[in-house]
Amino acid sequence: MIHINEVAKQTHITVRTLRYYDQIGLLECSSKTEGGHRLYSDEDLQKLQQIQFYKSMGYRLQEIQEMLTDPNWNWTTGLVNQLTYIQEEQARLKEMELSLRTLLNGIAVEAGNQEQAVQKLIKLSMQDKKRPMHFREKMFSDTELKLWTKLPNMNGEHPESMEWIALIGLIIKYHASEVPSSPNVQNVIRRMLEKQAEEFPLEDEFIDKLWELRKSPSASEQLGMYPIEPEVLEYLERAYEIYISNTAEGDFRQGGEA
Repeated sequence: MIHINEVAKQTHITVRTLRYYDQIGLLECSSKTEGGHRLYSDEDLQKLQQIQFYKSMGYRLQEIQEMLTDPNWNWTTGLVNQLTYIQEEQARLKEMELSLRTLLNGIAVEAGNQEQAVQKLIKLSMQDKKRPMHFREKMFSDTELKLWTKLPNMNGEHPESMEWIALIGLIIKYHASEVPSSPNVQNVIRRMLEKQAEEFPLEDEFIDKLWELRKSPSASEQLGMYPIEPEVLEYLERAYEIYISNTAEGDFRQGGEA
């Protein structure tokens, strides 16, 4: 016979849990010491292993008790039902994971303003999830829809998406304190254009079309895009125009010097 403290040590199950299993009749000890301490047999330990195994599969204690005591327990039906439950739970947890990632990225975009991010994400969550898909299919060709899948995703964790999110967050941050021509803003625009060239080479027509839709609040909403204030988009466009103008002027000067 093995003392309850030794069982706890060997199995990494707390004494409190073992006592609870005994109290509810799930795993009753075979004997007790004169001092009232529970003692367990090898058969008890084997049963405890079964309990932990079924727990690892997601079964509740009441279900495990039925599995171990009911001779008419239908194992096939029980396992199929548990598998269905686990699959549904995985889908639910995945939705929660995506929501958490979206909120984290939203806070990054909003330069730490969590209240603003929460309000925008609540608005997004209340939309019909099928509407953006229908609107995209209406607005974009099959080739363009393939390009759409490469756009930064607010609920993703891909490094490319994370950098886009960080760059947009910087634009929103600088919008409150710096003019579009400032070096900080222009550096962000430079990196955005570099990433555009890296990820969407020779796809200027698609990018221009996407930008025009992005500037429309109603179109952005129908596409399911993360809400960005029109004044921020105007600021971004002005910064882009300044960058292009300065780049073209620099190229002209270099050409003249040559």
